[in-house]
Amino acid sequence: MKILENKVALVTGGTSGIGKTTAIAFSNAGSKVVLSGRREQEGEETADLIRRSGGESLFVRSDVSSEAEVKALIEKTVEQYGRLDCAFNAGIEPPLKPLHEQSVEDFDKLMAINVRGVFLCMKYEIQQMLTQGGGVIVNNSSMGGLIAFPGNSPYHASKHAVMGLTRSAALDYAKQNVRINAVNPGMIDTDMMDRLAHGNPEQITASNEASSSTIRSS
Repeated sequence: MKILENKVALVTGGTSGIGKTTAIAFSNAGSKVVLSGRREQEGEETADLIRRSGGESLFVRSDVSSEAEVKALIEKTVEQYGRLDCAFNAGIEPPLKPLHEQSVEDFDKLMAINVRGVFLCMKYEIQQMLTQGGGVIVNNSSMGGLIAFPGNSPYHASKHAVMGLTRSAALDYAKQNVRINAVNPGMIDTDMMDRLAHGNPEQITASNEASSSTIRSS
């Protein structure tokens, strides 16, 4: 029996990079996988890849900055598979520029996805997990959520916010069997970071598997 046999996992940002490899890893571990993102073609390709490998997967196009779309995403997950055991919440990165050159539009988009999006995903993931007796959430933060480098102030601000959300929510729900963690990757070999690649998405996926593997059997 696989370690996550008969579990249901949701991966936001599952169209590429760490999200995509996490979705595939969840499937390889036995989970039924729902993945979401804004790029429909890439999302359907990932879901099809999982199905062709013998897994079960569904792609749901959604924008995590929209409360209505996040709520609908969780509802669709439960409608399709009956529950939600694991969730992985990803984000985006802005252009690398000094703070005074950053645009308000890029800042607002970043905060909408990385902070509001993680908040909304956790809000509705937690609501579902409480109804079924527990679950595990992993937020994709960054080394930039712990320290800072020049040229990326808005990104660091958003990832520090993700760490704050994660830490506080983990304390809120620890006694209710909802475990909430974050991973903090450095520079990873994805489309987002191909200029500065020093790692690979599979390394982060291994951390996600370790976080999710201790889910109690229902």
